[in-house]
Amino acid sequence: MGDTVKKGVFISFEGIEGSGKTIQALLLYEFLHKKGYTVVLTEEPGGTQIGLKIRELLLSVEHQEMTPVSELMLYNASRAQLIKEVIRPAIKKGAIVITDRFNDSTVAYQGYGRGIDLNLIDSIDRIVTAGLKPDITILLDLDVEVGMERNRGIHKADRLELEDRVFHKKVRNGYLEIAAKEPERIKLIDASKSIEEIHGKIVNIVSDLFLKI
Repeated sequence: MGDTVKKGVFISFEGIEGSGKTIQALLLYEFLHKKGYTVVLTEEPGGTQIGLKIRELLLSVEHQEMTPVSELMLYNASRAQLIKEVIRPAIKKGAIVITDRFNDSTVAYQGYGRGIDLNLIDSIDRIVTAGLKPDITILLDLDVEVGMERNRGIHKADRLELEDRVFHKKVRNGYLEIAAKEPERIKLIDASKSIEEIHGKIVNIVSDLFLKI
């Protein structure tokens, strides 16, 4: 097995709070790395020095007064930096890039969740990404109550996770609408299954579409 694919592959993981996307992104990274591929694992917001500073601002529970528009702009600022410093250079070199969240999160959280006009979000996205989209998006779908209970169980809480059930249900419904519009790119997976079962399904999806492992 070669250590690169013929062209770079861009994979994103999406889902509501507690859906397990972070662990699944890591498991896929480890699996592909062991297979000999060049793999880059990153996350949003974050992934760069500037992005990490923005992440602190966005997720701190001290910033409850942050407006939806400020939130939207900060997420996009972090994304712009991540694309320039990490994602595009790695794809250009033929690596597999795995990101824990990308622009579908913005549509789901700031669009459907916060109620910001989707056309405005799309206009900003075109500037920030210049058309860059994941080749495949793994959407881990989970009941909101289950996701919130999982996070309570591990004492995980940030500014977004502390939003009420109504907000998180809007986000989940938004994700499902996004997935319905792009079934070729977005692969929906039941996140209520075991970690091992979900990982196996993800490996099969990625293998069939890109890598023929």
